[in-house]
Amino acid sequence: MFDINIFLQNKDNFDVFEGMTSISAVIRSISDAKSDRSIYAVIYATEKKIQKKRELSFLSRAASDIGFDLIELPIDEITSITTGDTHGGMIAICSKRSFPDTFVNKLTNTSFYALIEGIEDPYNFGYSVRSLYAAGVDGIILPPRNWMEISGVIARSSAGTSELADIYVCDVYEAVQIFKQNGFKVVCASIRDSVSIHEYDFTTPTLLVVGGEKRGISRKILDASDANVRIDYARDFMGSLPTASAVSVIAFEISRQKAMKKA
Repeated sequence: MFDINIFLQNKDNFDVFEGMTSISAVIRSISDAKSDRSIYAVIYATEKKIQKKRELSFLSRAASDIGFDLIELPIDEITSITTGDTHGGMIAICSKRSFPDTFVNKLTNTSFYALIEGIEDPYNFGYSVRSLYAAGVDGIILPPRNWMEISGVIARSSAGTSELADIYVCDVYEAVQIFKQNGFKVVCASIRDSVSIHEYDFTTPTLLVVGGEKRGISRKILDASDANVRIDYARDFMGSLPTASAVSVIAFEISRQKAMKKA
């Protein structure tokens, strides 16, 4: 049986996932060999035992398949070892996940990848990952310093998609050069010298680069890009969309164009 005291004494060595959506995504990512993460234990609240009967049946089968402990505790004890009380009476204690730094062998002539640089807020980051995944992104490139260090928070804000997406961590400028060498168009979400997303041809292999609302995209990557694209507003508006909203609009325009080409 997993020793919770080991976790409490070394919290930085573990990732904690709260809620069934996040836990299910971790299980799926392990089952599909998308992640080298291990689940040590899923802890559920005594008070939720009847209410969560269906979920516990699923978890029992998963525990048998991939190997982890199911532990019952009072809900107050669960809350005392989490960062908040939004866990819904269920958490998973897991190992850290490693992220590959090479993606060349995954590239195809229809690929759509995204590079996320400089998003300051973890929830904005998680929402962006969720939209990219839903829009069919083939992979996400992140710099070495990124929000995946708090994978549990990101899993909740991304509705588990951060565990399901193919994510690579590497020097982002070097990544841009690799994409260009493999025939990709590097397209930055940036207003300067931009064209409308509805006028740009996204049907070729594309690396979409998005930055945070404050810092934006680094000059080095902007200078290396093939094009900048913008979202045209329906009225005069001097502000900008939240990064996650902009990512959604652009990612689904890319998805739409690629689907139209297939048709």
